Amino acid sequence: MQQVLNFRNEGDHIKNIGHPSGLLDEIEGSVQGHRDGHGFVQRDDGEADIYLPPNEMRAVLHKDRVKARIVRQDRRGRPEGRVVEIIERPEQPIIGRLLHEGGVWLVAPEDKRYGQDVLIPKGATGTAKVGQVVVVQLTEPPALFGQPVGRVKEVLGEIDDPGMEIEIAVRKYGVPHEFSEACLAEAKAIPDKVRPADKHGRIDLTDVPLVTIDGEDARDFDDAVYCEPAKVGRGKGWRLLVAIADVSAYVKTGSAIDIDAYERATSVYFPRRVIPMLPEKLSNGLCSLNPEVERLCMVCDMLVAGDGEIYAYQFYPAVMWSHARFTYTEVAAILGNTRGPEAQKRKDRVKDLLNLHDVYRALLNQRSKRGAVDFETTETQIICDDAGRIEKIVPRTRNEAHRLIEEAMLAANVCSADFIAEGKHPGLYRVHEGPTPEKKEILRGYLKAMGVGLSITDDPKPGEFQAIAEATKDRPDSQQIHTMLLRSMQQAIYTPINSGHFGLAYEAYTHFTSPIRRYPDLLVHRVIKAILGKTKYQLPMLPTPGEAHAKLAKRLASRVKAPTSKPQKATVAPTKETLAWEAAGLHCSANERRADEASRDVEAWLKCKYMREHLGEEYGGVVTAATTFGIFVTLDAMYVEGLVHITELGGEYFKFDEHRQELRGERTGIRYAIGTRVRVQVSRVDLDGRKIDFRLVREGEELTARAMKDKGASPSGAPAKASAKRSRSKAEAPVGRAERNERAERAERAERTDQVAAAAPQSAMQAFRTAVKKAANKMKGRKPRR
Repeated sequence: MQQVLNFRNEGDHIKNIGHPSGLLDEIEGSVQGHRDGHGFVQRDDGEADIYLPPNEMRAVLHKDRVKARIVRQDRRGRPEGRVVEIIERPEQPIIGRLLHEGGVWLVAPEDKRYGQDVLIPKGATGTAKVGQVVVVQLTEPPALFGQPVGRVKEVLGEIDDPGMEIEIAVRKYGVPHEFSEACLAEAKAIPDKVRPADKHGRIDLTDVPLVTIDGEDARDFDDAVYCEPAKVGRGKGWRLLVAIADVSAYVKTGSAIDIDAYERATSVYFPRRVIPMLPEKLSNGLCSLNPEVERLCMVCDMLVAGDGEIYAYQFYPAVMWSHARFTYTEVAAILGNTRGPEAQKRKDRVKDLLNLHDVYRALLNQRSKRGAVDFETTETQIICDDAGRIEKIVPRTRNEAHRLIEEAMLAANVCSADFIAEGKHPGLYRVHEGPTPEKKEILRGYLKAMGVGLSITDDPKPGEFQAIAEATKDRPDSQQIHTMLLRSMQQAIYTPINSGHFGLAYEAYTHFTSPIRRYPDLLVHRVIKAILGKTKYQLPMLPTPGEAHAKLAKRLASRVKAPTSKPQKATVAPTKETLAWEAAGLHCSANERRADEASRDVEAWLKCKYMREHLGEEYGGVVTAATTFGIFVTLDAMYVEGLVHITELGGEYFKFDEHRQELRGERTGIRYAIGTRVRVQVSRVDLDGRKIDFRLVREGEELTARAMKDKGASPSGAPAKASAKRSRSKAEAPVGRAERNERAERAERAERTDQVAAAAPQSAMQAFRTAVKKAANKMKGRKPRR
């Protein structure tokens, strides 16, 4: 859909005098709205965003693709633009609450980036009632002097209904949550159990005591393991079997189930709910390696040497029988005490578990030799009650059983990548590239500023990162350093072009072990089967990638590497087949990001709702990020993160040190860096914006006095008003989109405070002083009359 904006003369009051060339160029990009009414155009070329003032946002919507023109630059050089054409308006539903005000029906969008309420004509509300959450389809776009108009397409329910936040998120992020009728019909026709004919051409492993090890709340079991001692070469080693659910046996290429699975690309995990990639009959039934039933599987059968090196491997289709369903907690308890009560209940399997533990230790040793990155991070789990309200937030602790399964899966994934590469068959690799030049420079500067004796080279290896982590693990600021090491790395993607996996230090790596919940794994299974059968797997004509694909494509395209000194050889144009695999990889990568964003949105909403019940309460916490506009603090007791704005840090000028990643008070020398312990009070919760604000609680002036004594300053320091003014000025410095958002939010609050102050009664002398102050402010910056 194209829409040319004719509401202005494009040449009016645009001057090119004194501005850089290209000011009048038309730039394509996507509109990103802001809850305060203004917006930005995220440029396709990766350059700085173009600011759109509120009047420019009247005729466009969040997510619109537009052509914009830079019309001016402010005194700091930031581009401000106007929209000249709407290139495309994506078919996007708007979710919000139905309101009835002054005889007019309207929907207030839940996503405040849309900026405008949607008018609903009488008779277009359907069965919706006032206050309910609804999905709106636009019938008339917004205009300069008119609001958008729409009709109620779907009623989701009341805002406090259990699981409403998930219903909103799946529609907000475009997560497919309903299987097609064709897919459900196809799944219904699939048998409930393995039939004799299904076993044809498969190795019978039903007598091998394979077991599954998963979390307590797991419902789909896609991997089983078994290990026994074996002679490897001339030495001792192990035979390790990793059996993975054979989803490809039931989900045929191009079938209705396959099309739906590709569209989803991954299962999406929310607290208390999962949106599966496959219909439940397959994900929790026929494909799941449930205990004591026959299941079809693909096996990676490995010989592992005593030093953890994989000596040999083979792949083959098999039939298995899971001899036990273990949980991580149970296995960790057995490994910790082989004579304990858990071990007594599973006496027949204890020896097998000890063998698994032995091969795990060997694989872990090999991981260390490779120099793979291995940082310990804290993940959290939200525990909800039956009404969907948070009961508590607890850390997910990784024990020996978690690591054991992880190493076994890594081994199988490496073998599958090697098998595909050796077979010279196209497929999807899981690629994790090293840090970008910009991130390398930031990390080097940080390590130098922090006095870390080690750094990274121009072409760093993962072992360099691990060496820094090991060398600093006993330092008090180790958490801060490890966080910076992690942040310097890129996100992993799926691609047919193998560039290795930087973090794991593998030359080739792919995903083979979770075909129930990840589409790339299903593709890898099909490729392995094709190589075993000496045939070639052809990708089907799959649906056109959507918005998530397009967004990630632009992001990846903006990663332009610096030119090398040597001229590159002419490259051969990619084949149609390679392009198809690239599109599939891009689609799967983008939808993985989409699933993560939707999950984070729901968790943020739940945490905000949880923290509303704790307004005014004080907690200890640790700084997890420092920025130009404040510090982010994660509470010890609740694992909830919130912002302490720079204006809440005290009445002085705080300078952001990019190398040290810290805020430092110019007068007192107080520093706030990653890992700094603070005490905060919950001061504000914005449920719509998914934001939590904290206020710093000062337990005394001892810290301030000591820091000032070190600097040779008096405890009184600079005047509070002047330092506060400098602090506000610093808070307005432009650095990134997040800062702009926070600045606008703070400006709105300050404006409300000023309005309250202005409304208060004043004495004659106060009024006189106010008038003088205003006149003085107006004169600032004016040239003297000659």
